[in-house]
Amino acid sequence: MPFSLHQGDALSVLADLPDDCVDSVITDPPYNSGGRTAKERTTRSAKQKYTSAGTQHSLPDFTGENMDQRSYGFWLTQIMTEAHRLTRTGGTALLFTDWRQLPTTTDAIQAAGWLWRGVLAWHKPQARPQKGRFTQNCEFIVWASKGAIDGSRNPVYLPGMYSASQPSGARRQHITQKPVEVMRELVKISPDGGTVLDFCAGSGSTGVAALLEGRDFIGVEKTEHYASIAADRLTETIRETLTQDDLGLTA
Repeated sequence: MPFSLHQGDALSVLADLPDDCVDSVITDPPYNSGGRTAKERTTRSAKQKYTSAGTQHSLPDFTGENMDQRSYGFWLTQIMTEAHRLTRTGGTALLFTDWRQLPTTTDAIQAAGWLWRGVLAWHKPQARPQKGRFTQNCEFIVWASKGAIDGSRNPVYLPGMYSASQPSGARRQHITQKPVEVMRELVKISPDGGTVLDFCAGSGSTGVAALLEGRDFIGVEKTEHYASIAADRLTETIRETLTQDDLGLTA
């Protein structure tokens, strides 16, 4: 199978994986939208923060959204240090964040041994405007590498700005689900046939994108409900992308 999916705590799972087994780490950690005050951390769940009141499509919560910035930075440094061990030299890491946690994220990724390369932007066209203010319609993607990048190994020219709306209605299966069309562009930083790791896999969008773009995938998801959804989506993607030759060989 071109993917493996693990349900459990990311630090524990990654500790059991071998050195140099992935080409890119692409993930959306639970960064708590800043967590600057006790009220922000403790009075609202992820569902309350990221979904509209009265929404008809109920989505389960996920853990990790109660850390302040120092705790988040410590946790992220730990797990990105482990991810650094798993990544081949010249490999890359891409981490989603918001404007509040951007400094903490860039600190943590460097403390974990990565070479910080820059910041990408994901523009969300349907973000709610705010009277008298600038619209908060971007999330950011901190990217880094494990040492020097050999451009001849993966000669792609990728943009630094992506625009797409978050899935809605029945297509939205996770509170913070990312558009597959954006993720398909991001996984291209991994060489064709390479392996992408997402240790906060959620509903599996990174994995779906990796499989569609000819990459292998390793996913880790702590919440059992979302791990089950991810497994279904990954399996369905494999079925949809099988060619007639593949079906003949299987038969």
